[in-house]
Amino acid sequence: MVFLTAAVITSCDKNDDTPEVTPPSADEQIIFNTNEIGNGDQEFEITQDHTIKKGVYVLKGWVYITSGSTLTIEAGTVIKGDKATKAAIVVERGGKIIAQGTVDSPIVFTSNQPAGSRKPGDWGGIIICGKATNNKTEMIIEGGPRSKHGGDDDADNSGILSYVRIEFAGYPLKTDQEINGLTMGSVGNGTKIDHVQVSYSNDDSFEWFGGTVNAKYLIAYYGWDDDFDTDNGYRGRVQFCLGIRNPKIADKSNSNSFESDNNADGTTQVPVTKPVFSNITLIGPIGQDPLFVNTTSYIDGGSYNPANGSKLGQFQSAMQIRRSSNLNCYNSVAIGYPVALLICNDKGSQTQNAATAGDINLKNIIFAGMTILGSDKDASFKDSLSVDASTFDKTAPESFSSTFFKKSTNGNTSYATIADLMIMQPNSLINGANWGPTAASPLVNRSNLFNDANVNVTFFDKVNFIGAFRSDTYVDNWTAKWANFNPQATAY
Repeated sequence: MVFLTAAVITSCDKNDDTPEVTPPSADEQIIFNTNEIGNGDQEFEITQDHTIKKGVYVLKGWVYITSGSTLTIEAGTVIKGDKATKAAIVVERGGKIIAQGTVDSPIVFTSNQPAGSRKPGDWGGIIICGKATNNKTEMIIEGGPRSKHGGDDDADNSGILSYVRIEFAGYPLKTDQEINGLTMGSVGNGTKIDHVQVSYSNDDSFEWFGGTVNAKYLIAYYGWDDDFDTDNGYRGRVQFCLGIRNPKIADKSNSNSFESDNNADGTTQVPVTKPVFSNITLIGPIGQDPLFVNTTSYIDGGSYNPANGSKLGQFQSAMQIRRSSNLNCYNSVAIGYPVALLICNDKGSQTQNAATAGDINLKNIIFAGMTILGSDKDASFKDSLSVDASTFDKTAPESFSSTFFKKSTNGNTSYATIADLMIMQPNSLINGANWGPTAASPLVNRSNLFNDANVNVTFFDKVNFIGAFRSDTYVDNWTAKWANFNPQATAY
């Protein structure tokens, strides 16, 4: 208002000695003088520090937070992505986003389409690029046309995402180049990520490309492809995650909950992808719909198919570790997938050797209601040994993945049925289901869960339960109030 008032006074004053007032920059005009963020083109830049006051805004086009600039978003703000302009927010290296919501006033990034008409890929999503290390030195971020990530500062700070929801994101920039709900490229551990829900993403819900950022309390809800995807040397720590699948939405690449690669070539370039996850609950498609059949004819997306070039496929595994990744997961539970675990030597990698050598740790993991326990070949759905992810050794009794999971030193257990786990409501098709374990569940009252060096560090809360929830009581439901499991019907 100060800028606008000054501009009016200047235009009315005829005296030649009146000082000239500098007009507001383009980004100031867009953000402060309208309810829109961006101007609809693909190169809109925020070049100064700005605060978006609590309110409802429409995001138009690609908005870049450039190096040296900080965009602060107040709690309770709703930002709706415009479909026609493929709206997206990109935090570039050296830029920051400060989105600190609260449990009662989360910050929501969602579709600008009306309730009842929203679909995955209605808008782009949120991309954060940092200066931490990755194993390709410097990369163009996936789904982004210009922004690079990578550097040598593992403590880099790209801002805050806390009590934030990201809904119906993932517009394809090009064919097979969908943006994820939340994409993190070389984000450093000076960045704060907690209480973030990604719902109905048109690609992965969360994907990390290198970097060291840590996170707690993440929800991947009804994503199109993978829930938690780690690549290119990501080495952060993550605790308390909930991944939930809609049995009719899966990607042509065969959807997994965890998917982890060192890089696309399967080489052992350093830093090696070596994240540490703990206390994860993964709810797969089996058991939710009595008619579920893992075929492309069954998986149709229903009213959520965006018809934007993204191709539906089928579900695969709770955990896929391949291409020289050294992913570690502890104290977690997964139910209802066609395959529980895939440790693959594809692209000539020796991922299975890394597991044998102790570089991959899967400990205190519980599987239930899986069709098969393990497989060694992508898209094979066979529990049979393969050391090259291509051919099977027919003389072997089972896959390497199954054998590794059942090692006596791992503390892992497999149950035949989902009911054996005594989870209160394991069916995600119940709106606002309770995924906590009952008092008699084998997930609770456990001991010695954090003995390994990977998890015996200050970041991890040393709890006595497996999975994301301590119990089925309301006080232990950390999704309460701020999360939304029916965003299609919400009037924003």
